Amino acid sequence: MAGSPALLLLLSLGLCCTGAQGQRNTMEARFFNRNMKHPQEGQRLELECTPYNSDSGVSWVRQDKDGKLHFIVYISTFSRTTYPGNEKTSSQFEGSKQGNSFRLVVKNFRAQDQGIYFCITNINQMLHFSSGQPAFFPVTTTTAAPTTPAATTQRSQVTKKDICVQSSDPGTSNRNMLNFYCEIYIWAPLAGVCLVLLVALIVTIVLCQKTRRRRCRCKRPPNGKPGAKPSVPPRHI
Repeated sequence: MAGSPALLLLLSLGLCCTGAQGQRNTMEARFFNRNMKHPQEGQRLELECTPYNSDSGVSWVRQDKDGKLHFIVYISTFSRTTYPGNEKTSSQFEGSKQGNSFRLVVKNFRAQDQGIYFCITNINQMLHFSSGQPAFFPVTTTTAAPTTPAATTQRSQVTKKDICVQSSDPGTSNRNMLNFYCEIYIWAPLAGVCLVLLVALIVTIVLCQKTRRRRCRCKRPPNGKPGAKPSVPPRHI
């Protein structure tokens, strides 16, 4: 029986399916550490199973997320173990019998070791299934932090396009206000340009007047030659 646990399971299922359903909850598979809820990755996980009759061997199986069953180890009443492929040892699992309980140790719990663990025993040609012990990583839930608008001290620059955008409010007062702002932003620059041109024109006129006055104050030389004496007109007798 210790040499071919898979064959034993198949024969027992064929002979005693009805009895197995009736005796399903006579055993319990659970964590050896009662305070454990979820195993951590890389942790050493220990499970134990106490069958209804400790005179029969126990097989440990795991049901994965897809519902497939995976044989792990068969532990005889003399604490002899048989792993898949009729191997006597395993690098990942360790089985033993201590007193009336059959223990399974997962040396390094990994993602592929997640699932529901069961122990199965054959008593009086009837299969007895234990209750399943789920062994999954804890579910991590990330809560998004509430977003608060960042306080800004910079003033938003108001452009003509922003102000002249028509409001969705159909009220006449809002439209009139927008039109008023648009007229201000259109005519104010024009008025400023006109004022600058007017000032420039006034300055130009003043400068021209000063230059003209300076030219008028200059004395012309007599007879049109510099240094010549003024000529006296002849008198007629």
